[in-house]
Amino acid sequence: MSTHKKILLIEDDLYLLKIYGNKLRLNNFDVAVATTGEEGLHKAAVEKPNLILLDLMLPGIDGFQVLEDLKRKKDTQDIPVIILSNLGQESDIHTGKSLGAKDYLVKANLSLIHLVDKINKYLA
Repeated sequence: MSTHKKILLIEDDLYLLKIYGNKLRLNNFDVAVATTGEEGLHKAAVEKPNLILLDLMLPGIDGFQVLEDLKRKKDTQDIPVIILSNLGQESDIHTGKSLGAKDYLVKANLSLIHLVDKINKYLA
């Protein structure tokens, strides 16, 4: 059994998936990935990650719906979720946080070091 914390990365951009995944693995996280909202919900229930990084613009059900579903289900409602999105409007940030996201990070403004720091903060 690994003592590493598991991060579920729900992101449909394969380039970003690789970049974020590699950075997290280098920082000793176990990484599970999903490229659709449906797959993300399934993996959240099966993998029981310590934290979820959630994109909003996903094929199928969007990130807001995924977040709502995660917070509604007993087995996933306590997993901290950090939204990672290019949607930086105040209304999107407000919606994300009101649905239960711990944090909302705009990809364009995000360094990988900052991402790891945020994850560590919420897992502490």
